[in-house]
Amino acid sequence: MFFFDVHTHKTSSSEIVFSIENKYPTSINFTRPFSIGIHPWFIKQENVAKELLIIEEKLHSENCFAIGECGLDKVNEVDFELQKIVFRKQIQLSEKYKKPLIIHCVKAFQEIIAFKKEFKPLQIWVLHGFNKNIQVAEGLLKNGIILSFGSAIINNKKLQEVVSKVAISSLLLETDDTDIHIKQVYQQTAILKDITVEELQQKIAQNFKIIFKK
Repeated sequence: MFFFDVHTHKTSSSEIVFSIENKYPTSINFTRPFSIGIHPWFIKQENVAKELLIIEEKLHSENCFAIGECGLDKVNEVDFELQKIVFRKQIQLSEKYKKPLIIHCVKAFQEIIAFKKEFKPLQIWVLHGFNKNIQVAEGLLKNGIILSFGSAIINNKKLQEVVSKVAISSLLLETDDTDIHIKQVYQQTAILKDITVEELQQKIAQNFKIIFKK
């Protein structure tokens, strides 16, 4: 059974790992399963229209599993109103092409929830790399947003408490841009959930099938 890594910036050669590689409109290699989006860090107004067209073209690919990562980030220098415009357009593509949304969010959780309430999307939203407290987690979960946890859960005690309280049906696992093997993230999660790694693999596989329709 696979270890599903739903958001990674690296290519795995392991036959037991199924990865969704994060791609950008400027990426070249789309031969492996991927998601594609305009990251809020890299938004340039003069490129948005062209990049959205590239994303729309790539959404037709059999290898395309999701839109993203895209979202909102109040810490970077890109104008926040422009970020919201670009995020809105990617939500619309997610709905049009029936692809889940992989979300990057920094200090903008209420805005993400507001967009969720406004659009009432039929596609599932996944907030990647979640590393906040249980109150933020509950707010997102209450609004139907899936949480994806990465390598931070291996050493972060407070985040481990969050993982222990989140229903397995509402979580996914990832490596993002780290060198940690996804199996390590599974092993830590299994400990926190008091189940075997094999049982966790089965449950995450079910989540994956429901969310990505693959």
